[in-house]
Amino acid sequence: MLGQEAPRIVTPPPGPRSRELALQLDRVEYPANAARRALRESTAGVSQLPITYASAAGSNVLDVDGNRYVDLTAGFGALLLGHNHPAPAAAMQEQGALLWHALGDVYASDTKIQLLSALAALAPFPEARVILGQSGSDAVSAALKTARLTTGKPAVVAFSGGYHGLSYGPLAVCGYRESFRAPFVEQLNPHVRFVPFPGEQGAVPAALDALRGALAPGDVGAVLVEPVQGRGGCIPAPEGFLQGVGALAREASALVVADEVWTALGRSGAMFASVQQGLVPDLLCLGKGLGGGLPLSACVGSAAAMEGWARGRGDVVHTATFSGSPLACATALALLREVRRSGLDARAASMGKFWIQNIHTNLAGVPGYVEARGVGMMVGIELSSGGLAFEVGRGLLADGYLTLGGGRDYEALTLTPALTIEAGLLEGFTRALRRRLEGAAR
Repeated sequence: MLGQEAPRIVTPPPGPRSRELALQLDRVEYPANAARRALRESTAGVSQLPITYASAAGSNVLDVDGNRYVDLTAGFGALLLGHNHPAPAAAMQEQGALLWHALGDVYASDTKIQLLSALAALAPFPEARVILGQSGSDAVSAALKTARLTTGKPAVVAFSGGYHGLSYGPLAVCGYRESFRAPFVEQLNPHVRFVPFPGEQGAVPAALDALRGALAPGDVGAVLVEPVQGRGGCIPAPEGFLQGVGALAREASALVVADEVWTALGRSGAMFASVQQGLVPDLLCLGKGLGGGLPLSACVGSAAAMEGWARGRGDVVHTATFSGSPLACATALALLREVRRSGLDARAASMGKFWIQNIHTNLAGVPGYVEARGVGMMVGIELSSGGLAFEVGRGLLADGYLTLGGGRDYEALTLTPALTIEAGLLEGFTRALRRRLEGAAR
């Protein structure tokens, strides 16, 4: 399989061309990203200047200086099949010769209708209805609107540590970092309550008690939950928690919204992580990997959950110019076929178990290592501090491994490689991580 090669570093990253482009980037991009890098540099004590991608295939990325990396991020988890996989590439080429743009909610393309039918058939409830969007944040916005229309209730319950996107609807329910919400709070939905997300089995009863209290006023239309908190550090919901969330929400006549933007379509080792954990939600939010590399998302709901949209009698809609893009719908169909054909959900489940055990076996007792956790190819490695995670992540970049920081205090490495990655590349990463942790301890 192409794109399964070990790292090759020919010039220490970032190389001269990446440095040159990083300076150009700072001159033309909005200043938040440069400010974030400066903050992380002060925390870690090492440079955070970025590399610049040039090309990629499979699980390999080449930068503009000729370095080859093993990509353990896969576009924030969006490239389920890896970079430039032939299945979506062929679908994009074929569709590109036919039709790039239809007329959205006025005149749909045949490809859009095929995708809607495929998603409805994949849903864990009968007679599913689908709203297409362009990002995971868009899917969450559609779900929040749907819950408001169907239940007539304005309030939403979300969980600490949860991340659902940064557009205004999802930002109101962002429990990941208060700094993301604080500057805009006067413009956000004021009817949002946060309750604890249990990071371990013993915390489940208290979390469910808190949820029961949040639902008690009777004004909650939606309970929004990630079956695995992704940006929060790849923290899976403990056994029985999601089932308890579903039972309490339905007692309160609230819709359960499962944010599976990151976890669905094989990433978690199942097509839907929530269903695998015993919860059939009313609304599913899909994104990231759905488009096979192109921007696409979906809010998939039961007929009963979506019923509120009919009450608008055609005067209330949720759409956008590029929703249901024929190109993105074609790559999504190819993605769904390839995941099923190759059994990538089952492969992710077994490979993830192997990798987590490999990490723990090799790192147990190493200074700075706390734990490895996750499900499928969605793995979080918790370290002793955010500063150490930034330092180690930078060292791994120098070794040829692309990682991301995560966790409430950036104390975790959040790893979401392609579902097609070979085991040898994962083992090579584990050895590199051990060397970096041992080096940081000296």
